[in-house]
Amino acid sequence: MPIPTGLTMIEAAALPEVACTVYSNLAMIAGLTAGQSVLIHGAGGGIGSFAIQWADAIGARVITTAGSGAKTQAARDLGAMEAVNYRTDDFVAATLDATDGRGVDAILDIVGTTYLRRNMECLADDGHLVIIGGSVGPVTFDLWDLQSRRASISATLLRGRPARQKAAIVAGVTRDVLPLVEAGKIRAIVDTVFPLAEASVAHELLESGRTVGKVVLETSRHQPW
Repeated sequence: MPIPTGLTMIEAAALPEVACTVYSNLAMIAGLTAGQSVLIHGAGGGIGSFAIQWADAIGARVITTAGSGAKTQAARDLGAMEAVNYRTDDFVAATLDATDGRGVDAILDIVGTTYLRRNMECLADDGHLVIIGGSVGPVTFDLWDLQSRRASISATLLRGRPARQKAAIVAGVTRDVLPLVEAGKIRAIVDTVFPLAEASVAHELLESGRTVGKVVLETSRHQPW
């Protein structure tokens, strides 16, 4: 994948996995297009911060969730029309209010089992829920919730895919996403950079939940291998 013009190696390192994850799920699976609406969970994460920008760049209306006021403000700055603090507000009510009761056309979910029923309440007719992470385990819901609205659910992982699928995703990102980066419509969101030797500190920062965007580990060109 070529490095977009104007990006440093640190910024470039923050792009491939999130770009491929967002594009493969929202573009290739959910088919999100201009004029539609999307609910993106986890605005402060690397995937969430990228997904907000990509969806806004293609002309979709973005609703997102985050766990603090600072993160919801960051989400609005990245292009979200509505950002909900899930610790203090009901994202289902906020989503329905923002869409005049219709619901959203797509949902990108990193939470998993515990959000399934509430996500279903947020889906519009013909909407698509894509689950890419979070808790797993047995869960029950009324299949009529899907059938009555012609809605669908996908659960995916980026890793472990056949090489041909990965190649198709990378080709799509190179063709459709990287030009948006070069045009300045999407930027790499890097919260903090650590030397590789401080990887444990980087993990502690991630676990604190204070970051917005990616934490990058930098290797030294003089580092022995």
